[in-house]
Amino acid sequence: MLDIVEYDTLIPNNVSLSSDRRVLKALEKWHPGYINWWNDLIPRQFQESLVYLRTAVSVDPKGWAKFDYVKMPEYRWGILLAPQVEDRKIPCGEHAGEPAWQEVPGEYRAMLRRLIVIQGDTEPASVEQQRHLGLTAPSLYDMRNLFQVNVEEGRHLWAMVYLLQKYFGADGREEADDLLRRQSGSEEAPRMLGAFNEETPDWLSFFMFTYFTDRDGKMQLEALAQSGFDPLSRTCRFMLTEEAHHMFVGETGVGRTIQRTCEAMKEAGIEDPYEIEKIRALGVIDLPTIQKKLNLHYTLSLDLFGQEVSTNAANSFNAGIKGRYMEHRLDDDHKLQSDSYVVWQLEDDKPVQREVPALTAINMRLRDDYTRDAAGGVSRWNKIIEKEGINFEMKLPHESFNRKIGVFSDKLFNPEGKLVSGAEYDQGAKNWLPTHADGDFIQSLMKPCYEPGKYASWIASPKVGIDNKPGDFEYVKLHMA
Repeated sequence: MLDIVEYDTLIPNNVSLSSDRRVLKALEKWHPGYINWWNDLIPRQFQESLVYLRTAVSVDPKGWAKFDYVKMPEYRWGILLAPQVEDRKIPCGEHAGEPAWQEVPGEYRAMLRRLIVIQGDTEPASVEQQRHLGLTAPSLYDMRNLFQVNVEEGRHLWAMVYLLQKYFGADGREEADDLLRRQSGSEEAPRMLGAFNEETPDWLSFFMFTYFTDRDGKMQLEALAQSGFDPLSRTCRFMLTEEAHHMFVGETGVGRTIQRTCEAMKEAGIEDPYEIEKIRALGVIDLPTIQKKLNLHYTLSLDLFGQEVSTNAANSFNAGIKGRYMEHRLDDDHKLQSDSYVVWQLEDDKPVQREVPALTAINMRLRDDYTRDAAGGVSRWNKIIEKEGINFEMKLPHESFNRKIGVFSDKLFNPEGKLVSGAEYDQGAKNWLPTHADGDFIQSLMKPCYEPGKYASWIASPKVGIDNKPGDFEYVKLHMA
């Protein structure tokens, strides 16, 4: 295991690929398909542009990345695993305390492969969803952040493909090819999870996606980082380093959108956040519409956690394949044979909380951790609104609202968690979720702003630049095809 990344092969890596000819050959065979996918999916207008990107040069947390201009198709997507922990033990399940596996245990082969494939499938999907956003970037700073997120999602795909190619033989090679065959929103071969087949039509959607949906990615990676299969654990530990930036892009992007709206309201002397037409006439996105976008992306992301009570999740935990969020910090026996956990259930059409065996509630626990984590950013957005003296509060809707998976999926609830009739839901939905008219208005603001240091009317400038660069730094040197 190497701390420094080797660049002597087509694929930068710290897993000694140059001495693992079989895997190197398989990856080199997969590489052209990946480049074709990249070139087909990223808007061709930006393929020749120089983007100020960070690239991993080490897995040392103190100095793992360097920044420089690079054309995206020439970005060196690498295979990087966090340093191996000596004598690492399996942290959970019936094998807790046994030495971590360096090879795939035969009895868990299918389970492990499916987890890796699902994680791998989400990475290119988000790039596909965001493929048109460069054309409407509100600044070069934001364009650069979009492309940074895109290349790192691409690298995360490589991370999962490496595991498939190295540890799963012919099956793994076939799965790796399928990761490029499926496509977000395709009718014939859609991505595996629903949220990754939704469109990302505008920049507010992108910011909400990177805040809420990438946060689901963080929770899943944290759980997989606890895996008893050590190569998966180490892969996910390094992916988390990169994932943190994606959530930063989301949180600050939404925050800057809110900031600009509040500033414009104050400048115009508008105190009521529900004077929507007057506020929109200022060229900013009104706070109730931002709340509707929040409602949509949060609830889509909740569905990614699956059923509240799940035997599949119990089996993965019991096998030691996937743990809980921050497993090492939890004060229990890490086996959960006799523990219980509170989950949501429906009784007489009302959401109630009931105790069930903790082993079957692994998904619910991870979702609860996610909700607590997501609430932090919402609180920080509210501080921006409060500081500007506007009477409005962003809120996470109740977990029963707008659900397609789980115990609430067959009923209609309002954002407060109250069961409503179909007529009541239809009447209220226009105030709870983005309408086509909202989408049209947001789309009307999506005008590109490509001058260094300038920002579109609807978003505030960031407090600090990337890599400590000044406000007018040229984050992307455009070369439009």
